[in-house]
Amino acid sequence: MIDSLVTFIIGMSGGNAALAIVLFTVTVRLLLLPLNVRQARTVKIRERLAPKLRELQKRFGRNPERLAKETRALYAKEGSSPFAGFLPMLAQLPFMWLMYRVATHPTALAGHDLFGAPLGHQVAGLVTNYGLVSAPVLVFVLVIALVTAVAWLSARQIKVSEEQPEVMRRIMRLLPYGSVLAALVLPLAAGLYLLVSTAWATGERAVLTSRPL
Repeated sequence: MIDSLVTFIIGMSGGNAALAIVLFTVTVRLLLLPLNVRQARTVKIRERLAPKLRELQKRFGRNPERLAKETRALYAKEGSSPFAGFLPMLAQLPFMWLMYRVATHPTALAGHDLFGAPLGHQVAGLVTNYGLVSAPVLVFVLVIALVTAVAWLSARQIKVSEEQPEVMRRIMRLLPYGSVLAALVLPLAAGLYLLVSTAWATGERAVLTSRPL
């Protein structure tokens, strides 16, 4: 099943697996764009309603049912919902699962490479087969470096409420670096997907947060 799907996607990209991953990722991000616009709108609404939400928490903190009802009513006036921001994350899960299966499949990417670095190999395998100082390893290092740079930019975009515990604020700022850890242990194909996807998401977030929605 996975082999057939990968063969089809690569065939649509002229036999270039790396290009196929990039095009597939961009296509997925474009399909999710309307949901991400909605999520960005929800974030702005939440920020605007923050003082009123705190007031509701003070008034109905001991009555969870009333608090939930009042919170839903407050969001409804803005044409939104407290749970609207979760939809884009859920929508991405099938595509992330598919890319993970493709990137970790033993034969799906056999014979395909990115500038000489096999897409199906992890960094440890590249070092073993080509040596620490080699072109394939340098390609992997470059991808990791770019993923790290994007994670740093993404971390700078995160707005953390000062009302949250210090530990939670630190965790929130470290979350984008999870993509770096994943790229270090997964095959190069997954690293390429993470690079394109996170770079798109970071740029998209910068645009959406800088304009009225």
